[in-house]
Amino acid sequence: MMVMVNYNEESYNFGKAGSKLYEMNPPKGFQFAIDRGGTFTDVYARCPNGKVRVMKLLSVDPQNYEDAPREAIRRILQEETGNALDKDGKVNSSLIESIRMGTTVATNALLERKGAKMALVINKGFKDLLYIGNQARPHIFHLNIKRPEVLYQDVIEVDCRVIPALEDRCQIDKSKQNWKESVGTTASYVNCNK
Repeated sequence: MMVMVNYNEESYNFGKAGSKLYEMNPPKGFQFAIDRGGTFTDVYARCPNGKVRVMKLLSVDPQNYEDAPREAIRRILQEETGNALDKDGKVNSSLIESIRMGTTVATNALLERKGAKMALVINKGFKDLLYIGNQARPHIFHLNIKRPEVLYQDVIEVDCRVIPALEDRCQIDKSKQNWKESVGTTASYVNCNK
């Protein structure tokens, strides 16, 4: 068996290495890997039959679709199965095993300083933490240090304390203060007071 890639009606053959990879781990459904950039969205799709599809769409094309990654998934499913939509008119997610997605849009906005205005919310007493940093610089003895501008417009200091909820490492007496357990943005548990 050989693994073939359909790219703009051309076929690319990955030979024995590609076929061995497929034989070791055949997908149960469609597997999508998506890179959404500022101009183009690139999609790599591994089909259940071993076929590999590659698609490139404009990231923003409101006359033709609302969302480039969703449109690419819909098109590939339609071309490969003949039926990409479920009874509600949405992309049939039962055909999809996995979706991996990355984007350079936020990184570019930060580098170009074109993003939305932001504020830094930080524990009281640490408002200068990101400005001071760790003093790492390429030429430590230069007197004229050029620092990059900070990304935030304002600093909001919050009078609270956050401690990771790690029972084996962070021991706190929850009866002495009003500690609340919360879930952080990284799905890690933290204890907060106030």
